[in-house]
Amino acid sequence: MLTVYSPDHIKHHPKGELYAGEFVTPFEMPRRMDIILGRLAETGLDEVVAPEDHGMAPLRRIHENDFLEFLETCWDQWVAAGYSHEVVPSVWPARRMQQHRRPEDIDGKVGYYSLAAETAICSGTWEAARASANVALTARKAIAEGCDSAFALCRPPGHHAAADLYGGYCFLNNAAIAAQAFLDDGAQRVAILDVDFHHGNGTQDIFFQRDDVLFLSLHGDPRQAFPSFLGYEDETGAGRGEGFNGNFPLPPGTNYGEWGRALEIACQRIADYGPDAVVISLGVDTFKEDPISFFKLESDDYRRYGSLLAGLNKPTLFVMEGGYAVEAIGLNTVNVLQGFLDR
Repeated sequence: MLTVYSPDHIKHHPKGELYAGEFVTPFEMPRRMDIILGRLAETGLDEVVAPEDHGMAPLRRIHENDFLEFLETCWDQWVAAGYSHEVVPSVWPARRMQQHRRPEDIDGKVGYYSLAAETAICSGTWEAARASANVALTARKAIAEGCDSAFALCRPPGHHAAADLYGGYCFLNNAAIAAQAFLDDGAQRVAILDVDFHHGNGTQDIFFQRDDVLFLSLHGDPRQAFPSFLGYEDETGAGRGEGFNGNFPLPPGTNYGEWGRALEIACQRIADYGPDAVVISLGVDTFKEDPISFFKLESDDYRRYGSLLAGLNKPTLFVMEGGYAVEAIGLNTVNVLQGFLDR
């Protein structure tokens, strides 16, 4: 399986994350990529290529222009305001505040475009986010040119980013950008299956009123897990998109038995939908030792469900999302890919 990867991800390297009331070393760290690359090499899946630059047009198909401009210029505006540390939001347009009016000062803009306080922006964040989107687009192009599958080793991840919001370690929605590129290249229908522990709120928001993308997400119950305000079972789409959004919120302690049954239902829905391509938002923070999640999957379970995904018999793009048990991230991620290839 071809892997697309860019070392430019290292340019996004915040030193701190707000967690449990204090600043800690971010759980989403560059070392995650090193360990995955190492495991790919150990298992012979070492066909790794650099991404092409696909320009801004594919990003604009998903994200609003003013949001992209904000991401590109945020650091410079922050520094121009006299700040020297990383960009962290401090105010948000909460209930009954005028959410449709964008502030002019950088503090207000940061709150306007962010959904949470854990995700810092640093001097290289925009370059890293652009590279990550190009990784996904290049892997998608490989499938369009004949590969039956490809792995986009994206960092920063993307599934929490909406058309005009960043957060949850995400800035550009790589999976959504790739799915739209499939459609723009002639596909009639695309399915996105999000197996990250956290609900893909950004992807849901982007496609909620559309029927050309089926979005399904297995995740921790939002009553007890980030992002807290989306991911409920009754969120099924709106307008043309009614019935094309499916959420499988699962409780603390969920093991592969329960999780796997939900995945089988999701796979059947994908089969019934009949997409031209499938995009997997591949988060492995469902692992039992993940520090910010509460599912109990074992390493062998990732190989099992990789095989199940292969049973869809569709061109499949894997897009890397979360996974914060860093020592095990390579094993678990590559187990999914090996299970898929060993079908």
